[in-house]
Amino acid sequence: MSITNNEMNFNNLEKEILKLCFKIGCEEIKSVLEKWDKELCQARDKAIYRNKGKRKTVIKTIMGEVEYFRTMYEIKSEDGTIKRLYLLDEAMGIKGSGHMSELFSNMITKAVCESPYREAARSISELTGQTISHTAAWNVAQEVGNHIEKQENEKAKLAENNSGKGEIGTKVLFEEQDGIYINLQGEDRKKYGKSKEMKVGIAYDGAEETYVKSKAKKKRYKLTNKVACANFENVKNFQKRKEGIIANVYNVNEIEMRFLNGDGANWIKNSIVDDTVHFQLDPFHRNKAVKTYVKNPEMQENIMEMLHNNDIDNLLVYIEALSNSVETDEENGGEEKQNLLELLKYFTNNKDGLVPFNQRKIKICEPPDGKEYRNMGCMESNIFTIIGNRMKGRRACWSLNGGNNLARLLCLKHTGKLADVMQNLTTVTLPEKYADEIIVKLSSSKIVKSVGKGFDGYHKTSAPSTSNYKWLRNMGAIQSL
Repeated sequence: MSITNNEMNFNNLEKEILKLCFKIGCEEIKSVLEKWDKELCQARDKAIYRNKGKRKTVIKTIMGEVEYFRTMYEIKSEDGTIKRLYLLDEAMGIKGSGHMSELFSNMITKAVCESPYREAARSISELTGQTISHTAAWNVAQEVGNHIEKQENEKAKLAENNSGKGEIGTKVLFEEQDGIYINLQGEDRKKYGKSKEMKVGIAYDGAEETYVKSKAKKKRYKLTNKVACANFENVKNFQKRKEGIIANVYNVNEIEMRFLNGDGANWIKNSIVDDTVHFQLDPFHRNKAVKTYVKNPEMQENIMEMLHNNDIDNLLVYIEALSNSVETDEENGGEEKQNLLELLKYFTNNKDGLVPFNQRKIKICEPPDGKEYRNMGCMESNIFTIIGNRMKGRRACWSLNGGNNLARLLCLKHTGKLADVMQNLTTVTLPEKYADEIIVKLSSSKIVKSVGKGFDGYHKTSAPSTSNYKWLRNMGAIQSL
């Protein structure tokens, strides 16, 4: 493509026009906000709110920073003290200056869930009219994370008082828990060591079929009504927070039985509070233990066959007999014998969970239409997709607070609830009439006269005549292609 024999870079042209669009958008936002402020000023109770002039502030949007003026007022309280405020800020639900729009903060929040803070800041700066640093992206994640923590604490208190707001009814709830070690930094590294275990838990009420592969005819399933929780907290606080999140989604009074899947760690078994909770040793960790502690292929096969047949008592006797029969190798300190004893201890401590829940003599109600009660054991996959994929690798290190805040965002994003939570964090709402003013209607009779009929914006469009839009009129210098 060329114009007057000069090569034209379309990418640069696209970027320049995008900048012009952003500039128009910023000026329009400024106009709307200042008009709104003027209406609030005129409608106020002048006996209470004393006009003290206008002050400049800024709001960060996806189109860039919008600087505008709003009126400051003084009011006298009952004790005689003078308080200064902005009616426009109160109407928008913001405090102070340098506020960030909901749409812009949503973009940053989603970006930091996908990539490191520095990469997220770079992509946001390239795709919007706003330039941010990685520190700004980090600050947004911390602020949103702190808001979510407050909400989770409120949910935990409601759950303790049996006042959860969950509406989904189910008689069976599936829970899976596991831990993942995350590298620490700064003072937390000095206090807790190089890494610390982050506890992760999910809960769901079944699975539904989503896709059938054409060649292999293999069905795919997704967990339904899944919720997730992850943090560095101690066991007691983690369990409270987890129960609060569950009670906020499910009507826990209708739950008759729970099935808990885990690797047998003590903190996981703390969720076994009564006879309605049935523990199952995670199949991945169970099979991994066999392969780790038993190197003889024939022994491995025998142990796995007994597990498959749910012959638990004979399995424990068999492992104990193996540990007593192997010869002690003085050179390696009796490693084989020690490994078999470790496997025996692990299986003995988790004896009640070695048989899968659906192979026990437990009467389980039929699942609702469209759902299935499938084998448990998807926690390893969720550990990676929720936490590991973002917070492990790349030599990433975290503080406890920073890691907890990001983990909250990741849990909400993975369960599809991040957008709803972000929407509830802000009260910035424009008057309804402004929404009506920005709607542009084009009738079907006018569309056929422009679209597909050699429409030329250069000849059809007129630019504003005011001096404030001189830069816009200069766009007319761009010749028709």
